[in-house]
Amino acid sequence: MKKLRILLADDHKMLREGLRNLLAGQPDMTVVGEAASGKEALEKAAELKPDVVVMDLSMPEMNGLQATALLRDKHPAIKVVVLTGHEDESYLTQLCKAGASGYVLKRSAGDELVQAIRMAARDQVYLAPTLACKALARLVTGPSANRETTNASLSDREKEVLRLIAWGHSSKEAADALNVSAKTVATYRVRIVEKLGLRSRAELVKYALREGWLNDFDAPGPLAR
Repeated sequence: MKKLRILLADDHKMLREGLRNLLAGQPDMTVVGEAASGKEALEKAAELKPDVVVMDLSMPEMNGLQATALLRDKHPAIKVVVLTGHEDESYLTQLCKAGASGYVLKRSAGDELVQAIRMAARDQVYLAPTLACKALARLVTGPSANRETTNASLSDREKEVLRLIAWGHSSKEAADALNVSAKTVATYRVRIVEKLGLRSRAELVKYALREGWLNDFDAPGPLAR
Protein backbone atom coordinates (compact mmCIF):
# COMPACT_ATOMS: atom_id res chain seq x y z
CA MET A 1 0.00 0.00 0.00
CA LYS A 2 1.35 3.41 -0.96
CA LYS A 3 1.33 5.61 2.12
CA LEU A 4 0.24 9.24 2.13
CA ARG A 5 3.22 11.48 2.81
CA ILE A 6 2.38 14.13 5.44
CA LEU A 7 4.18 17.35 6.41
CA LEU A 8 3.28 18.85 9.81
CA ALA A 9 3.43 22.66 10.13
CA ASP A 10 2.85 24.06 13.63
CA ASP A 11 5.00 26.24 15.87
CA HIS A 12 4.32 24.09 18.95
CA LYS A 13 6.74 21.16 19.13
CA MET A 14 4.63 19.14 21.57
CA LEU A 15 1.61 19.36 19.28
CA ARG A 16 3.69 18.22 16.31
CA GLU A 17 4.93 15.26 18.34
CA GLY A 18 1.36 14.36 19.27
CA LEU A 19 0.25 14.55 15.65
CA ARG A 20 3.22 12.49 14.52
CA ASN A 21 2.30 9.76 17.01
CA LEU A 22 -1.33 9.89 15.91
CA LEU A 23 -0.52 9.55 12.22
CA ALA A 24 2.14 6.91 12.85
CA GLY A 25 -0.68 4.64 13.95
CA GLN A 26 -2.39 4.89 10.55
CA PRO A 27 -1.45 2.14 8.09
CA ASP A 28 -1.78 4.45 5.08
CA MET A 29 0.13 7.50 6.38
CA THR A 30 3.69 8.53 7.15
CA VAL A 31 5.05 11.85 8.43
CA VAL A 32 7.95 12.92 6.20
CA GLY A 33 8.80 16.23 7.87
CA GLU A 34 7.92 19.05 10.25
CA ALA A 35 7.95 22.85 10.07
CA ALA A 36 7.68 25.45 12.83
CA SER A 37 6.60 28.42 10.67
CA GLY A 38 4.73 29.19 7.48
CA LYS A 39 7.97 30.08 5.72
CA GLU A 40 9.60 26.81 6.75
CA ALA A 41 6.48 24.91 5.64
CA LEU A 42 6.92 26.29 2.12
CA GLU A 43 10.59 25.35 2.10
CA LYS A 44 9.97 21.83 3.40
CA ALA A 45 7.05 21.29 0.99
CA ALA A 46 9.26 22.23 -1.97
CA GLU A 47 11.97 19.87 -0.74
CA LEU A 48 9.90 16.87 0.40
CA LYS A 49 6.90 17.02 -1.98
CA PRO A 50 4.36 15.65 0.54
CA ASP A 51 0.87 14.63 -0.48
CA VAL A 52 -0.76 16.65 2.32
CA VAL A 53 0.40 19.47 4.60
CA VAL A 54 -1.29 19.79 8.00
CA MET A 55 -1.11 23.55 8.54
CA ASP A 56 -1.63 25.67 11.66
CA LEU A 57 -3.06 29.16 11.11
CA SER A 58 -1.17 31.17 13.73
CA MET A 59 2.57 30.80 13.11
CA PRO A 60 5.57 33.15 13.12
CA GLU A 61 7.27 34.55 9.99
CA MET A 62 4.27 33.76 7.80
CA ASN A 63 0.76 32.84 8.93
CA GLY A 64 -0.98 29.69 7.77
CA LEU A 65 -3.43 31.50 5.53
CA GLN A 66 -0.73 33.09 3.40
CA ALA A 67 1.41 29.95 3.48
CA THR A 68 -1.56 27.93 2.21
CA ALA A 69 -2.19 30.33 -0.67
CA LEU A 70 1.48 30.40 -1.71
CA LEU A 71 1.85 26.64 -1.34
CA ARG A 72 -1.19 25.89 -3.47
CA ASP A 73 -0.04 28.40 -6.08
CA LYS A 74 3.49 26.95 -6.36
CA HIS A 75 2.63 23.28 -5.75
CA PRO A 76 -1.01 22.68 -6.73
CA ALA A 77 -0.67 18.91 -6.35
CA ILE A 78 -0.01 19.29 -2.62
CA LYS A 79 -3.17 19.42 -0.51
CA VAL A 80 -3.50 21.48 2.68
CA VAL A 81 -5.54 20.57 5.74
CA VAL A 82 -5.76 23.40 8.27
CA LEU A 83 -5.64 22.42 11.93
CA THR A 84 -6.50 25.31 14.22
CA GLY A 85 -8.07 26.46 17.44
CA HIS A 86 -9.99 29.25 15.69
CA GLU A 87 -13.71 28.48 15.76
CA ASP A 88 -14.79 31.41 13.60
CA GLU A 89 -16.51 30.59 10.33
CA SER A 90 -15.18 33.81 8.78
CA TYR A 91 -11.90 31.97 8.20
CA LEU A 92 -13.57 29.42 5.94
CA THR A 93 -14.11 31.79 3.02
CA GLN A 94 -10.50 32.94 2.97
CA LEU A 95 -9.14 29.42 3.35
CA CYS A 96 -11.32 28.20 0.51
CA LYS A 97 -9.95 31.03 -1.65
CA ALA A 98 -6.45 30.06 -0.60
CA GLY A 99 -7.08 26.49 -1.71
CA ALA A 100 -7.32 24.58 1.59
CA SER A 101 -8.90 21.13 1.39
CA GLY A 102 -9.82 20.79 5.04
CA TYR A 103 -10.50 22.70 8.25
CA VAL A 104 -10.17 20.75 11.50
CA LEU A 105 -10.44 22.14 15.02
CA LYS A 106 -7.64 21.25 17.44
CA ARG A 107 -10.08 20.43 20.22
CA SER A 108 -11.65 17.71 18.07
CA ALA A 109 -8.52 16.51 16.26
CA GLY A 110 -7.83 12.80 15.99
CA ASP A 111 -10.30 10.82 13.95
CA GLU A 112 -11.44 14.03 12.24
CA LEU A 113 -7.89 14.94 11.18
CA VAL A 114 -7.27 11.46 9.81
CA GLN A 115 -10.54 11.63 7.89
CA ALA A 116 -9.72 15.12 6.57
CA ILE A 117 -6.29 14.01 5.33
CA ARG A 118 -7.76 11.02 3.50
CA MET A 119 -10.47 13.17 1.95
CA ALA A 120 -7.94 15.81 0.85
CA ALA A 121 -5.86 13.10 -0.84
CA ARG A 122 -8.99 12.12 -2.78
CA ASP A 123 -9.57 15.74 -3.89
CA GLN A 124 -12.44 16.13 -1.44
CA VAL A 125 -12.99 18.85 1.16
CA TYR A 126 -13.54 18.35 4.88
CA LEU A 127 -15.02 21.02 7.17
CA ALA A 128 -15.36 20.70 10.93
CA PRO A 129 -19.10 20.03 11.50
CA THR A 130 -19.58 22.86 14.00
CA LEU A 131 -18.03 25.39 11.63
CA ALA A 132 -19.93 24.06 8.64
CA CYS A 133 -23.18 24.62 10.56
CA LYS A 134 -22.13 28.15 11.51
CA ALA A 135 -21.18 28.96 7.92
CA LEU A 136 -24.53 27.67 6.67
CA ALA A 137 -26.38 29.72 9.28
CA ARG A 138 -24.42 32.80 8.23
CA LEU A 139 -25.44 32.27 4.60
CA VAL A 140 -29.08 31.92 5.63
CA THR A 141 -29.29 34.85 8.05
CA GLY A 142 -26.68 37.15 6.51
CA PRO A 143 -24.18 39.32 8.41
CA SER A 144 -25.26 40.55 11.81
CA ALA A 145 -26.73 44.02 11.76
CA ASN A 146 -25.05 44.61 15.10
CA ARG A 147 -21.55 43.78 13.90
CA GLU A 148 -18.98 45.80 15.79
CA THR A 149 -17.19 48.42 13.72
CA THR A 150 -14.49 49.52 16.14
CA ASN A 151 -11.86 49.68 13.39
CA ALA A 152 -13.14 53.20 12.67
CA SER A 153 -11.38 54.29 15.88
CA LEU A 154 -7.98 53.14 14.60
CA SER A 155 -5.70 55.57 12.83
CA ASP A 156 -4.39 54.69 9.36
CA ARG A 157 -0.97 53.93 10.80
CA GLU A 158 -2.47 51.72 13.53
CA LYS A 159 -4.31 49.78 10.82
CA GLU A 160 -1.04 49.35 8.91
CA VAL A 161 0.69 48.02 12.02
CA LEU A 162 -2.17 45.65 12.80
CA ARG A 163 -2.18 44.28 9.24
CA LEU A 164 1.58 43.69 9.29
CA ILE A 165 1.34 41.88 12.61
CA ALA A 166 -1.60 39.82 11.39
CA TRP A 167 0.46 38.69 8.39
CA GLY A 168 3.06 37.31 10.78
CA HIS A 169 5.65 40.12 10.87
CA SER A 170 7.65 40.72 14.01
CA SER A 171 7.63 44.21 15.53
CA LYS A 172 11.09 44.84 14.05
CA GLU A 173 9.95 43.78 10.57
CA ALA A 174 6.88 46.00 10.88
CA ALA A 175 9.11 48.89 11.96
CA ASP A 176 11.41 48.37 8.97
CA ALA A 177 8.45 48.18 6.57
CA LEU A 178 6.98 51.43 7.92
CA ASN A 179 10.36 53.15 8.31
CA VAL A 180 9.82 53.82 12.01
CA SER A 181 11.49 52.58 15.18
CA ALA A 182 10.56 49.31 16.91
CA LYS A 183 9.62 51.41 19.93
CA THR A 184 7.09 53.31 17.81
CA VAL A 185 5.55 50.05 16.61
CA ALA A 186 5.35 48.86 20.22
CA THR A 187 3.47 52.05 21.08
CA TYR A 188 1.03 51.46 18.24
CA ARG A 189 0.49 47.89 19.41
CA VAL A 190 -0.37 49.12 22.90
CA ARG A 191 -2.89 51.57 21.44
CA ILE A 192 -4.44 48.84 19.28
CA VAL A 193 -4.81 46.57 22.30
CA GLU A 194 -6.39 49.37 24.31
CA LYS A 195 -8.82 50.33 21.55
CA LEU A 196 -9.86 46.87 20.41
CA GLY A 197 -9.22 44.74 23.48
CA LEU A 198 -7.29 42.19 21.42
CA ARG A 199 -4.61 40.56 23.55
CA SER A 200 -2.96 37.93 21.34
CA ARG A 201 -1.64 37.67 17.79
CA ALA A 202 -4.35 35.10 17.08
CA GLU A 203 -7.01 37.65 18.03
CA LEU A 204 -5.35 40.28 15.82
CA VAL A 205 -5.35 37.85 12.89
CA LYS A 206 -9.02 37.07 13.47
CA TYR A 207 -9.92 40.77 13.61
CA ALA A 208 -7.92 41.65 10.46
CA LEU A 209 -9.50 38.76 8.58
CA ARG A 210 -13.00 39.75 9.69
CA GLU A 211 -12.42 43.29 8.48
CA GLY A 212 -11.24 42.04 5.08
CA TRP A 213 -7.67 43.26 5.49
CA LEU A 214 -6.19 39.87 4.61
CA ASN A 215 -8.26 39.24 1.49
CA ASP A 216 -5.19 40.02 -0.61
CA PHE A 217 -2.81 37.10 -0.23
CA ASP A 218 0.21 39.26 -1.12
CA ALA A 219 1.85 39.95 2.22
CA PRO A 220 2.90 43.55 2.90
CA GLY A 221 6.44 44.45 3.82
CA PRO A 222 9.44 42.11 4.15
CA LEU A 223 7.47 38.89 3.73
CA ALA A 224 6.52 39.92 0.21
CA ARG A 225 10.14 39.68 -0.92
